[in-house]
Amino acid sequence: MTEVEVSNLVEKLIELGREIELNNEEAKHVFDMMKSFQKWKVNLENASQLDKSTQDWEEKMKDIRSVVYKAQDAIDQILVEANQQQHKPQATTIRAAGFCPCFNDSTNGTTVSRSTNGGTSAYRLSSNESRVIKSIRDSVVELKPTKKIIVPATQVSRSPPKTTHQPEKKNPSSEEDDSFGFEEEASTVINRLIGGPKNLETLPIIGMLGIGKSTLARKVFKDPRIVNEFPNCIWVDVSQTYNTKEILLKILGDLKKELDSTKTEGQLANEIRMSLDNGRCLIVLDDVWNRNIVSFFESIVPRKHNSHRIMITTRDEGVATHRNVHKLNILDKDRSWLLLKKKVIEKGSCPRPDFEEPGRAIAEKCGGLPFSIEVIAEDLAKKKAKWEWDKVIQDNIGESLIKREDLLKSVKKSYDMLSCGAKACFLYCATFPKDHDISAWKLIRLWIAEGFVEHDKILTPEQKAENYLNDLTKKNLVMIKARKCDGRIKKCRIHNLLYEFCKKEASKEDLFHEFTKAHPDNSAEAIQGSNISRRLSIGSSSLYSILSSFSKEQRMENVRSFLCFGPKPIEMPGQIPKAIQEALPLVKVLDVESIPFNFPVDFHQLLHLRYVSFSGNIKAPPQHYGMFWYLETLIINTSTSHDYTTSPLEVDIWSMLRLRHLHTKVPAKLPSPSDKTSNKCHIQTLSAIAPQCCTKEVLARAVKLGKLGIRGDVVSLLSTNTSGLRVLEMLEQLESLKIVSEFQYAGNTILRSVLPKTLRKLTFSGTQLDWSHMSILAKLEVLQVLKLKENAFKGQHWEAETNISFTSLQVLWIQKTDLKIWTALESNFPILKRLVLISCEELVELPDSLAAIDDLQFIKLKDTPNAVASAKQIVENKRQDIKLTVIPPDPDNLID
Repeated sequence: MTEVEVSNLVEKLIELGREIELNNEEAKHVFDMMKSFQKWKVNLENASQLDKSTQDWEEKMKDIRSVVYKAQDAIDQILVEANQQQHKPQATTIRAAGFCPCFNDSTNGTTVSRSTNGGTSAYRLSSNESRVIKSIRDSVVELKPTKKIIVPATQVSRSPPKTTHQPEKKNPSSEEDDSFGFEEEASTVINRLIGGPKNLETLPIIGMLGIGKSTLARKVFKDPRIVNEFPNCIWVDVSQTYNTKEILLKILGDLKKELDSTKTEGQLANEIRMSLDNGRCLIVLDDVWNRNIVSFFESIVPRKHNSHRIMITTRDEGVATHRNVHKLNILDKDRSWLLLKKKVIEKGSCPRPDFEEPGRAIAEKCGGLPFSIEVIAEDLAKKKAKWEWDKVIQDNIGESLIKREDLLKSVKKSYDMLSCGAKACFLYCATFPKDHDISAWKLIRLWIAEGFVEHDKILTPEQKAENYLNDLTKKNLVMIKARKCDGRIKKCRIHNLLYEFCKKEASKEDLFHEFTKAHPDNSAEAIQGSNISRRLSIGSSSLYSILSSFSKEQRMENVRSFLCFGPKPIEMPGQIPKAIQEALPLVKVLDVESIPFNFPVDFHQLLHLRYVSFSGNIKAPPQHYGMFWYLETLIINTSTSHDYTTSPLEVDIWSMLRLRHLHTKVPAKLPSPSDKTSNKCHIQTLSAIAPQCCTKEVLARAVKLGKLGIRGDVVSLLSTNTSGLRVLEMLEQLESLKIVSEFQYAGNTILRSVLPKTLRKLTFSGTQLDWSHMSILAKLEVLQVLKLKENAFKGQHWEAETNISFTSLQVLWIQKTDLKIWTALESNFPILKRLVLISCEELVELPDSLAAIDDLQFIKLKDTPNAVASAKQIVENKRQDIKLTVIPPDPDNLID
């Protein structure tokens, strides 16, 4: 994304001005470039609504990116040279002023930079480096993008134009019935439209492109029950660009009223309002893209007594701010095959029984999307031989579909409405393998490391990136595959159709390069000679062959991100890590979990690393990891084959002031902060650390910690009254705490300490606490999720005291306990929404008071057979609907 790369370069220029001692001429060159790039950024953002599909536009963007990349490479290399000259352990400080006063203002507040011993050993540019800076500055001036690529502002409009271009759609009542598979969905929607309150209600139908929103709406619109119930049924094609007055005139025409185009919108709206006083009315707004048109019609239609209804179809959940929505999900495998078979038959072909196996495989490759199935069915109807169907299985169906101009334009509509940063984040999803469930927290940290998330004065980078992800899911561009207990996204995926769009668009933008065996340009030599491959994505099928081609002579200074994917670590020659380090001297993102990694001696020279994730048969990363000044996320999947109980982390993380997230597979034993590192670091996540690290000296440096995992011998930590968990009270921003005991104790553990009152999520595992200690946990007033796993609590009786209340608790998870009798009142869990019980084999029944909790929505019982009968009774007695899941399924088939 050109806009994002320009924005990143502005930050890089500011950094150069702070870190390097520039003379007046050099400072002027850098400052001139910074001003020019800032203008480029503004102009590119203003042009975000233009049609960018022209060849001139794409070529101009490539020219701009070429200059930007050249500048980035030069600056990054200068910073590496500066670091090598000053290469010695030294304290890290926060300072606001740099060597050049014009770079004092930071776009993101406090700036973290490396100390230069009071400025006595400041790095100065060599004559050659100075010439490079001037050369880049001259290239910027020569390009002059503000005059060549940006049209006058009057041609850029973010509001709907006054003219309307309605898509050519048939009248819903005259269209053929293509609503196969929507019978149950249609029945649900019809019942909601006919029933409900006397007041006006709006029912949104939401789903991704091609899932059948309009098809379902048409089926409902034509249903005899709707026709009989609503004397006035009006269908309006809205689309992205609409003319409100023309829509009003169209509605008046459907109401058989006299049309007068000279009247104002207000007068026409009033006529419609008066026409709807008698009899119920259903207005369908199809293909809605913004909330304004919905609000407008909600203000026109009488709100009381007549039970009028507005039904809308939209891809964007942000348009549908209503409480009750009807969301369409992709078809399952069986329904996909039935739809494919029906559509093939409709086209005049009748597949034989032996066609079912390849047919099902083809239907599955369509990803449950009705539109994709219908298009593929058209092609299959022409293929009479089974071998032709077998061949289709090998085809990339998503790639074939996205080549259709109508489909490409339809996807582009959603894509073009995203901000520049969100566009980059969306396209980046295709760096992961197809049909891959992506960890949300990993994706968010990668977005931040790549520079896609702009700085915000209020939100943290993680919060803003999570907003991007939520927005992409609400626009149905990204699918949610799993949620956390608190409702936040845990895993996500993009549909294979959108996956191919992302690859196609990312190729135009030079966002990343995918390594595959089949592609002729996929070699280290090809990437070495290209300046545009900034990010490399390597799948498991080509991982060995590509990495084996790396050599010391092939320096790919253009590469900033190196992503390797595979189901498990793949054995590689021992020299591969060294080859990676030497080939990618300016890399920022290094995700090599698929490679057993050992650390070359000079690995610390990768100064610009922001994100590192690796696996390996090592006890701990080398001490020189502490020299990665820019590192933000460090993920260490240390092998457990050596049965390490702790991993002594020799890295001085307290000097790494930009480090925000540290994840370790084996509990890390953190180093004690030295006197030289007096500043408080920015660490937000420590998962997991050894109990002996929970000292005042350590945690005093981690005051911004929001997530903490403690694993190991925690008995002394829990039982000690003088320190223990009480030391956590200094963590005033701690929201998530997980305590895991890896040792078995003869008796119960005693919880003496009061935990931080800021906790929203708390997990215990193996701690063997007594149920009486739940009264201590009830004092956590903002606690929303409580997970008690693997004998976290012991004892056959838990009688919740009448005077305690988990006032904010929404999720309660109890797993593997000897609990037999549980009694509780409604007041103990007043807003509980989800209850999960796993392997509670001795539990006789659930408290019947749960039926009185209004907010309770979900109960899951897994391997908890004795409590099933009481759970069913709670469902029957519950005043609102509640979902009950029993695993394994109940043998009497009373549970779905």
